[in-house]
Amino acid sequence: MTIRTRFAPSPTGLLHIGNARAALFNFLFARHHGGKFLLRIEDTDRERSTQQAVDVIFAGLEWMGITPDEAPVFQSSREARHREVALELLEKGLAYKCFCTPEELKEMREDAVKNGKPPRYNGLWRDRDPAEAPPGAPYAVRIKAPREGETTITDLVQGEVRVANAELDDMIILRSDGTPTYQHAVVVDDHDMAITHVLRGDDHLTNTFRQAMIYRAMGWDLPRFGHLPLIHGPDGAKLSKRHGAQSVVEFRDMGYLPEALCNYLLRLGWGHGDAEILSREEQIKLFDIDGVGRAASRMDYAKLEHINAVWLRQADDERLTDDVMERLKSVEGVRVDETTRARVLALMPGLKDRARTLVELAENAAFLGRNVPLPLNQKAEKLLTPEARAMLVELARDLAAISPFTPESIDAALRRFAENGGYKLGQVAQPVRAAVTGSNSSPGIDATLFALGRDETLARLGAALHG
Repeated sequence: MTIRTRFAPSPTGLLHIGNARAALFNFLFARHHGGKFLLRIEDTDRERSTQQAVDVIFAGLEWMGITPDEAPVFQSSREARHREVALELLEKGLAYKCFCTPEELKEMREDAVKNGKPPRYNGLWRDRDPAEAPPGAPYAVRIKAPREGETTITDLVQGEVRVANAELDDMIILRSDGTPTYQHAVVVDDHDMAITHVLRGDDHLTNTFRQAMIYRAMGWDLPRFGHLPLIHGPDGAKLSKRHGAQSVVEFRDMGYLPEALCNYLLRLGWGHGDAEILSREEQIKLFDIDGVGRAASRMDYAKLEHINAVWLRQADDERLTDDVMERLKSVEGVRVDETTRARVLALMPGLKDRARTLVELAENAAFLGRNVPLPLNQKAEKLLTPEARAMLVELARDLAAISPFTPESIDAALRRFAENGGYKLGQVAQPVRAAVTGSNSSPGIDATLFALGRDETLARLGAALHG
């Protein structure tokens, strides 16, 4: 058997982090077992589904490196097939026409609540002759739910779960306007797409028992189900805006690398010993559903930031430079040109070691594209005392004489200057840093001056002396 999994989001909003994790788990599970991963857009809710949301889903999955093995399926394009199956069940006597009006259904629910029962359909038309309905009256098609016994699902994550069939009602599979319901369309699509494993959030567990009725009525094999525990906020409450970012787009914009986010999501509810930083190849090799825990997971944004910092240090300098240059376009007073790019690339080894996110990386690199005179932060201003400025006049002459202008020659010149002047190296390096970066922190001063180049270094020192 070839394992086939699917990710089936509804295009009604952003790609939530819980959905993104479900997509990742389905993708890794399929890859681990040499199977196929599919994507289905469940866009039957015409009023809420938007093309913008579809584009966000596609972009988010592409950014995360989660690629389906077949062309995406749009559920709305399969309505004729959904209707065909519903009518087949009707013809076999496993479903029936329900002519209840909205008013009658409302009255049923109210009566049930008054009698301390769940507010659901009471089976009024289950055994009635459709001929009793007014001519031309609209009707929905309902499946006949089993009345006795229980339904058992052996869940890959939750274990054996049972529900008394008396708890299941005769749900609608085809509305009075001829459109299929979600519960029905999902089953038909999963069957036709030959899905073998359905891995999804445990908020769908109750849906599974309802959907099982359709599988069994049609004589179809059920896929294996695995219901993943939900992701909560750090305080254990449902993840919400007050906790921080919730969607893939937000995490991307906040400067997280896709490798880091996927790595973090993988470890959120799944474990393999002490392994923490895992490449995609290692993830595929190690991931299986038996490593998924039953308890809800809690977002730990500090942990995500730590993992992101690790991946930043491993990332390609050219790639990081491209991202930084894109982010610098929105920073006022920064030139985004080839000169700035060359400086950022040259200093990237030092910059990425000091950053936790791409946003922080861009902020730290912004000084490389500023014109003189540089804006100084408070700590930089305090470093540029009259004595320090006088020292920089002398140092500038030494730096101007360096040839070639390399990190090694710059370091040697600074150390020689400090020794000859009776200074500690930090007493020289910190005022220089303040003058050329506008800040009190940066990568190594030798690497920073080299990235700026001799002419820009001297120009910045000169501007600081006259500031």
